[in-house]
Amino acid sequence: MTKKFPHRLGLQQRVLPSYRVPFFDLLAQSCESMSLFAGQARPVEIIAGGKPQIANYAEAKNIHLFSGAFYFCYQQNFINWLEEWNPDALIVEANPRYLATPSAVKWMRKRGRKILGWGLGAPKQSQAWRRFIRQFDALISYSQRGADEYAALGFPREKIFVAHNSVSAKPTLNPSTGSGQAVERLTFNVQPTLLFVGRLQARKRVDSLLRACAEMESKPRLIIVGDGPERAALDSLAKEIYPSAEFIGAKHGAELKPYFEQADLFVLPGTGGLAVQEAMSYGLPVIVAKGDGTQDDLVRAENGWQIQPEDFDALVSTMKNALSDRARLQEMGKESFRIVSEEINIQKMADVFVDALNSVV
Repeated sequence: MTKKFPHRLGLQQRVLPSYRVPFFDLLAQSCESMSLFAGQARPVEIIAGGKPQIANYAEAKNIHLFSGAFYFCYQQNFINWLEEWNPDALIVEANPRYLATPSAVKWMRKRGRKILGWGLGAPKQSQAWRRFIRQFDALISYSQRGADEYAALGFPREKIFVAHNSVSAKPTLNPSTGSGQAVERLTFNVQPTLLFVGRLQARKRVDSLLRACAEMESKPRLIIVGDGPERAALDSLAKEIYPSAEFIGAKHGAELKPYFEQADLFVLPGTGGLAVQEAMSYGLPVIVAKGDGTQDDLVRAENGWQIQPEDFDALVSTMKNALSDRARLQEMGKESFRIVSEEINIQKMADVFVDALNSVV
């Protein structure tokens, strides 16, 4: 990566999940220096934490208030960190539920420094959101949909940057082929293989995936990789309606490789899911449920399907359609690989952050 931000950067997060560490370390390499300010999640969230190797890390003292739609977070030592780090620019999560942000903005403004917001968008087109985003010098959105929401509230388009949400590095070589090409799958004529990778929790709708497989005339092989609170219930359901389903348990990193290599199609019937990009890096076409907009840029007609969450009939019909044409699936898999190789990866994401920073400082 050649783009550089030759100044001190401060970056605030509510929490630091392990999957974000590679991106933050990559961004830190592009700055004169960078400090990351983040606290601990609530135990109920079950977020695996991490620590950067290159960026400086300062732990925030998170005070969690209320829950659900009324949740707020106050980071008690935010100003202390700013005084110690003294950044030239500050990137904060663009979330009005984080109560220490206004004080941090005032601290930066008093010193003539720049503040950027990074967020999913403005789901509520309200005056409160309009006032909230007005305090930033630029906004970085996870998706084009989020950028459009910010612009609809009157924030200048030229100050909105789209850094496509990514957790994966650019796959210079396809891990299945050892080359810059998607893998040619040979198992499809025998029995197509569907793959799910993720935490087994209700919102992932793995139960719907099991029921959808049971509806198929030609029964596919179904591999489910992951663990979580729904594991026992899903085991019981599978024994009843789809006993051939294979529950592999939790796997990480290189342990996932053989399962991606065996699959013909990756299916994520519920919300969330960081494994979509990894599946695409193995040249897999994908079926995903529509979510916060981050999937819109990643999953297109050329490489997969987006369905409405909770729409079981759409899941069944889309799976049947996907598996009806092997040659089309092969081409869609190649496009998946091209997208994560050329367009959406953490290197591209870091470049956009640097562009946004340099535009205001």
